[in-house]
Amino acid sequence: MDSLTFIGTATTLIRLGSFTLLTDPNFLSRGQRAYLGKGLWSRRLTDPACRVDELPSLDAVVLSHLHGDHFDRVARKGLDRRPPVVTTQAAARRLSTWGFTAEGLEPWHERLFTRGNETLRIEALPAIHARGVMGRVLPPVIGSLLEHRVGDDVRRRVLLSGDTLSGDHVDQIRLRHPDVGTAVVHLGGTRVLFHTVTMDGRQGTDYLRRLRPARALAVHYDDYRVFRSPIEEWVGHAAEAGFGSTTYVPSRGETVALDG
Repeated sequence: MDSLTFIGTATTLIRLGSFTLLTDPNFLSRGQRAYLGKGLWSRRLTDPACRVDELPSLDAVVLSHLHGDHFDRVARKGLDRRPPVVTTQAAARRLSTWGFTAEGLEPWHERLFTRGNETLRIEALPAIHARGVMGRVLPPVIGSLLEHRVGDDVRRRVLLSGDTLSGDHVDQIRLRHPDVGTAVVHLGGTRVLFHTVTMDGRQGTDYLRRLRPARALAVHYDDYRVFRSPIEEWVGHAAEAGFGSTTYVPSRGETVALDG
């Protein structure tokens, strides 16, 4: 069964055919602090649904960007360094110095994995972590499209938003990919130095209007103190906009079938 298991923050295990992927590995425990750069920290409010040493064998890690709530010191110490980490070019350079096999992608570039007659294509997508001065301070970020094929048939398209705001770049994604099955949407309305740097309820709903996925799953919404937009805001705004039947908020540890 193709599935997504929500571990916490933006950390998920995604199984597509014979491929197993880990996204944005954050395995800090409740009470530990994540380093956000420029001397900023945030304390974790939750525990991950599993430990890093409980992970299955991985084919790849998909990392939207190098922030302490997406790749932490526990992941750095405990992850197997052999599976490639597909990420931004800036993050790949740093991960390589730590001994990881890392490949940096610019938006619209891709990495292919093959096994028998199966192909997994990971395409980097544009994302905007913040605008203005804050956008120049924060590390670059990408979203990702995961496309699984068996032979010539596309079996699944899963989109990972990454830590992004909504905007015109989402329109560009839809023009290229009008048939996204499941979108995994990073929410939380993260506030850093009075700037919103991830989607809140309204932005997350605008993202759905622009992208029009068959289904959307919420992640990255209540794990840190800097997350200021309760998940109920997104649920409410999405329902008002007509997306109530296509949105879902998985619980930590829950496995969700990927049907789209």
